[in-house]
Amino acid sequence: MSIASPLAALGRPVLRALAAVGRVALFAGEAVSHLFRPPFYGREFLTALIQIGWLSLPVVGLTAIFTGGALALQIYAGGARFNAEAVVPQIVAIGMTRELGPVLGGLMVAARVASSIAAELGTMKVTEQIDALTTLSTNPMKYLAVPRILAATLAVPVLVAVGDSIGIAGGWLVAISRLDFNSAGYLKNTLDFLQFWDIGSGLVKGAVFGFLVALMGCYMGMTSGRGAQGVGAATKAAVVAASVLILASNYLLTEVFFSA
Repeated sequence: MSIASPLAALGRPVLRALAAVGRVALFAGEAVSHLFRPPFYGREFLTALIQIGWLSLPVVGLTAIFTGGALALQIYAGGARFNAEAVVPQIVAIGMTRELGPVLGGLMVAARVASSIAAELGTMKVTEQIDALTTLSTNPMKYLAVPRILAATLAVPVLVAVGDSIGIAGGWLVAISRLDFNSAGYLKNTLDFLQFWDIGSGLVKGAVFGFLVALMGCYMGMTSGRGAQGVGAATKAAVVAASVLILASNYLLTEVFFSA
């Protein structure tokens, strides 16, 4: 066996991975370029906005309130070791607005929306509805992908803002009911400690996460294999890819925003 054989076996998956990254990048570039060119499909955009934004609100809200409550308990328990229990309001606020609100909200949206988009578009591909759009001189990218990507990019920051508020409220509720905090003092500490960029950075992250979720859902759906098995594989791949990209981009954005 030549020495090139194991190197080739190692190089093939690397080349496939790089090729996949290139295809996704080209797909993203095409989608972004169509955002600013007519025609615009307002009805499709509004439908996607409701599906992605409004209908995701319950799961994001439930996730946020329990996360905020658990965070308050954990910080109190940890702070008690150093007589620093008073930092609970400040750490809950900064933890929710900078990290937990955007990331957990993005992951919940990814689980719900990326899978839904991939399954819907994958089914359309299997039943040749996407080919029918092309036959009717309708660009599938503009009609199917662009409204969903734009809606997710705009809706997820709003969901993050709502989730931040609910998460902080969850921490406040646990603090005053279980940890004997004064309600007015807790809220005052929260408001005094938070800065504009703590909230703004989370909203920027939400926009990026929303773009990635819709992008992976559309890409996996529109490139899915044939048959039910292909649609199922595309749905799973969309959720996994969106989740990994959210976590990776969260680190990069945190490095950019707060490395100083």
